[in-house]
Amino acid sequence: MTLAADTRSVDPVRQRTLSKFATSDIVFYNLTRAAAVLVLVVLVGVAISLINGSLPALQTFGFSFLWTEKWNPVTEQFGALAPIYGTVVTSIIAMIIAIPVGIGIAVFLTELCPRPLRRPIGIAVELLAGIPSIIYGIWGLFVFAPFLQHTLQPFLIGTFKYVPGLSSVFAGPPYGIGVLTAGLILAIMVLPFISSITRDVFLTVPPMLKESAYGLGMTTWEVTSRITLPYTRVAVVGGVMLALGRALGETMAVTFVIGNAHRITPSVLAPGTTISASIANEFTEATGDLYTSSLFALGLVLFVITFIVLACARLMLARMKRRAGA
Repeated sequence: MTLAADTRSVDPVRQRTLSKFATSDIVFYNLTRAAAVLVLVVLVGVAISLINGSLPALQTFGFSFLWTEKWNPVTEQFGALAPIYGTVVTSIIAMIIAIPVGIGIAVFLTELCPRPLRRPIGIAVELLAGIPSIIYGIWGLFVFAPFLQHTLQPFLIGTFKYVPGLSSVFAGPPYGIGVLTAGLILAIMVLPFISSITRDVFLTVPPMLKESAYGLGMTTWEVTSRITLPYTRVAVVGGVMLALGRALGETMAVTFVIGNAHRITPSVLAPGTTISASIANEFTEATGDLYTSSLFALGLVLFVITFIVLACARLMLARMKRRAGA
């Protein structure tokens, strides 16, 4: 009788505990699902707003809007080719510089750096990511651009002056500002993303793998290229794509140093423009409906470019995972 009474007294407590756990699980599930749905709703809302705002321009110019260079608000002739070109070229310059430097910093911090210096250097690199983009723009305009104007750009012009092909890439007077300067600023801005993510994933490599490689006589370069990078390649590619997305959409820093000229020139030293810079510079001055709609169309193009880049990154990561599984 005593055992039965104890069982009856415990069952209600157990039921209340299980009911409490079940309720908390349901609440947690609904909250997380609502957060995921909210992201999709915001994404769809942004896409619909951009499409709706760009309809007058797309109906007027059609797909020729994408490959027309002319941008003249007076005659209401608009084309997105120059901003698209500037966006792609500055991002490519930034990634060419930032990827090897960022991975090199991660290798140094995880393999070569003395232990007392690892944390200070790592914090210093990560602080670059916290600097507002407008600070980068001011620094680039008043410090970095004059430095390039008197040092790097004259050197590039003189060095490649008589080299076929490259002479046109590094041609023209050294303005200081231009596509190359914007690409270098972007490289500095995206560098912390690549180096921080790469360093963190390098630290996840099992020490036994690296110790075994060193025991077989491998050098640090061989361990990094044959052990560390293959083990973490998926995460490294993800970090690179995150940095590329930041480079494609950067606005204020690029606006300060790119020159904001709606034209395409083969020289990376000449002024140019990007999609974000064009929207930031001209949105408050857009008076006509077609002008405003053209700027919305530029935003839609940037949205599509970013979506395509991220989709390609996901496909690349999925393929790499399948190969690793195979």
